[in-house]
Amino acid sequence: MADDRRPRSVPKSRGSRLSAFGRLAGGVAGGMLAEGARKLASGERPRMSDLLLTPANAARVADQLSHLRGAAMKLGQMISMDAGDMLPAELSKILARLRDNAHHMPPPQLDKVLIAEWGRDWRRRFKSFQAHPIAAASIGQVHRAELPDGRLLAIKVQYPGVAASIDADVNNVATLLRISHLLPRELDIAPLLFEAKRQLHEEADYVRELAMLERYRSLIGDDPAYVVPRAEPNFSTSKVLAMEFVAGERIEALEERSQEQRDRAARALVALVLRELFAWGYMQTDPNFANYRWQAEAERLVLLDFGAARAIQPETQAGYHRLLMAGLSGDKDAVRDAAIHAGFLGATAATRHRAVVDRMVEVILAELNRPGVFDFGDRAFVSVLKEQATVMAEDRATWHLPPVDTLFVQRKISGTALLCARLKARVDVRSMIEAYRDAPPVRKD
Repeated sequence: MADDRRPRSVPKSRGSRLSAFGRLAGGVAGGMLAEGARKLASGERPRMSDLLLTPANAARVADQLSHLRGAAMKLGQMISMDAGDMLPAELSKILARLRDNAHHMPPPQLDKVLIAEWGRDWRRRFKSFQAHPIAAASIGQVHRAELPDGRLLAIKVQYPGVAASIDADVNNVATLLRISHLLPRELDIAPLLFEAKRQLHEEADYVRELAMLERYRSLIGDDPAYVVPRAEPNFSTSKVLAMEFVAGERIEALEERSQEQRDRAARALVALVLRELFAWGYMQTDPNFANYRWQAEAERLVLLDFGAARAIQPETQAGYHRLLMAGLSGDKDAVRDAAIHAGFLGATAATRHRAVVDRMVEVILAELNRPGVFDFGDRAFVSVLKEQATVMAEDRATWHLPPVDTLFVQRKISGTALLCARLKARVDVRSMIEAYRDAPPVRKD
């Protein structure tokens, strides 16, 4: 689907990006003061988190991050998707804008990038090149082109300055989180920031992504449920990635289709995650909805964007396997212990909030072990989990960061569940998990 936003040049220099962050911080601070004054005038005692997480401030953040693109926008996408149903509905809706198309480069800036990568006569290599992008995301935008022999290509062009700005952008976002007091000072996020920078640098390396694309295509093989585009190395560089153009409609279009079609797509999504986690030990960890397309006639998923593909550590595989098997057993104590062992839950939080943790586990077990299909569209249990999670979240001294590898895997799992919920799909998830009961996870490089 083409981006309908007006083009906006990507800020390239460190100074221009820092200035944009400064304006963002100033706008958010002003919004906090206004909201604080309103609450005080109405006799309420405002909390810092309430002042920050207003729809107006979320709109400011979403607009500025979509303008900056790069790591700044990518981190905003992660927050909006990972938080899922735990964010207030209004904020989720606003931040969801970051999962849609970003602003795209104006033609002169695009031409400058392509001249640097392909030379001044680059247009002669094509029969046609669609100047307006068919998609614009956080790190690059995608154009449709036709070769003289009639082949259609999808060409992803990286925004200028994005790769060089990754470290500074991540640090600036972390600073915003710190000064807003959304994160406790005692929480050590240095390992997460280091890993975020590393993965974002990998996503900005299109030579690496081409290799990941080819590897994933090999893993999928001839499975009729999926299609992965072929890479086109002759037009690919470190800043441009070319592949065959594969037609398909936006995955969200399935919302208007039959229950059977929605269920079939969701089963393919869930099956893919389980194969990545337990059969391959290799996962595309970015579940942005734009990374999927649906071919209605063939009834298969088109899989796109492999910059975030990564090997999964054996201990992460083992942790998820232990947790899921405990879940199938219905043993509350085993689930709690497995969650602590895998790093999902901090031991201090599990001890101090034992009753809350047990209540959350009971809700999850009831849903997982309910007979028949799991109805992703029935979100009644989410409000219960949200209520319990809020109690724990208020005890900031027990905040805990899971292992970084687990965070990336969970990002894929959470995003997949969010998409299945969007489709209101019904899937027999339990039987799909049970298929891996006697197949301990084995890392396959």
